[in-house]
Amino acid sequence: MPTDSATATLSAPLAAGPAASGRPRGVLTLTCRERPGIVQAVTSFLLEHGLDIVEHHQFDDSERETLFLRTAFAADDVLDVPTLEREFASVADGFGMTFAFHGEEKPRLLVMVSKFGHCLNDLIFRWRAGTLGGDIALVVSNHPDLRPMAEAAGLPFVHVPSTAATKAEAEARLLELVAVHDIDLVVLARYMQILSDDLCRSLEGRAINIHHSFLPGFKGAKPYHQAYARGVKLVGATAHYVTPDLDEGPIIEQEVIRVDHGHHPNRLATVGQDAECLALSRAVRWHCEHRVLLHGSSTVIFR
Repeated sequence: MPTDSATATLSAPLAAGPAASGRPRGVLTLTCRERPGIVQAVTSFLLEHGLDIVEHHQFDDSERETLFLRTAFAADDVLDVPTLEREFASVADGFGMTFAFHGEEKPRLLVMVSKFGHCLNDLIFRWRAGTLGGDIALVVSNHPDLRPMAEAAGLPFVHVPSTAATKAEAEARLLELVAVHDIDLVVLARYMQILSDDLCRSLEGRAINIHHSFLPGFKGAKPYHQAYARGVKLVGATAHYVTPDLDEGPIIEQEVIRVDHGHHPNRLATVGQDAECLALSRAVRWHCEHRVLLHGSSTVIFR
């Protein structure tokens, strides 16, 4: 295994081939302190349980002396995730691993919006095309404006008004919806409300936000007017996990598009919206495919 630098990466996707076609698939993700024998232990376990590796990625971070691993596999029969987790526990204990097995079920998504519809429209398109990685279960908004867009796609739309006086009630309602609809991931698709610290902690690791710039530039109102005034040459967007620190959560993806002096604020906003859609959809898909491994304030992404 490569261990000579923090950027050493092993990325070896293996073609599944006809034999794996239609077979139950699963993914193992893990993090632990780097030491010899980890990959052998993982592959031996999978082999002993009749599982074929179809994709393998690992990253040895010499700065943090930590190994990150994602292995996708195929089974000949029904994939019993609870049994795999229980039987792998002894292997994990020997290496001090934090791990998870994931089955084929697509994560269920709750999308939060306000009045901007470009990200919701893009997510719906990718969901209906089968390329989002997860299933949108419902759309929640603090305004009724995007109800027609959601309902045209056959999605339940829940209007949850939120003001300073009703914020706590609105957030309690959101958590209720997360529980009732068995939501795995909350997607803030230009939801223009600041979540409370308690709500951010409740959704830790399972809520993604899109920010209209490379953090922390151009915060607040009229970001593209600020960008125009500064003569920016690049417009970008950042998708990150939600934390109590506003717009400072672990970054999953960033998109950038080159612009010039001819881009007035409205044109910058249009370009920026394209960047937002691309960054957010990639972040959602990678999360749903279990390609994002959180580590403190940063992430490891196995694309």
